[in-house]
Amino acid sequence: MARAPVDVGRPERSDYSETGFTGRFARFCAAVVRRLPFGLSAIVPPSLLGFALINSCTFGVDLLLLTFFRGVLGLPVAVGFTLAYLIAFGLAFVLNRHFNFRSHAPVGRQAVLYAVAVAINYLAFILGVGGGLVALGLQYHLSRIIAGACEAAYMYSVMRWVIFREPGGRRERQTRLRE
Repeated sequence: MARAPVDVGRPERSDYSETGFTGRFARFCAAVVRRLPFGLSAIVPPSLLGFALINSCTFGVDLLLLTFFRGVLGLPVAVGFTLAYLIAFGLAFVLNRHFNFRSHAPVGRQAVLYAVAVAINYLAFILGVGGGLVALGLQYHLSRIIAGACEAAYMYSVMRWVIFREPGGRRERQTRLRE
């Protein structure tokens, strides 16, 4: 089976030999991306698919928790959004770190960077977009889905290029890929 061309500018982990679910998840994402049509396999990194899969699940957890906090417990929208968001994003960090980006770097620095990214994301998209749409009369689930689309682009970018970036930079990655 022919492999898709490798874009040496992409900071993707290329060792899919890991065993267990982590390795299977990485190989699955890489295999699906290799089969993308219209030349997308040369553009879309496997970590984007992994992020989409993991964060779709944790977004479902977010919505379930929001429904519980708001619909069952009757908490105010901002409190329900906040609690559901923090729990779901904690889960997303752990799953993305382990299964998607397969990071072995010290977790402390990554957790701090993630907390800063989550705070920015929370203020801009969850309270700003989500809360703003509810204030304009949009149903809270729909407003959360719209805010979720905005936050997905932001969070993938910050996780890939800031939080879980490979050490060494582009030139070192190019050298490793040529060897």
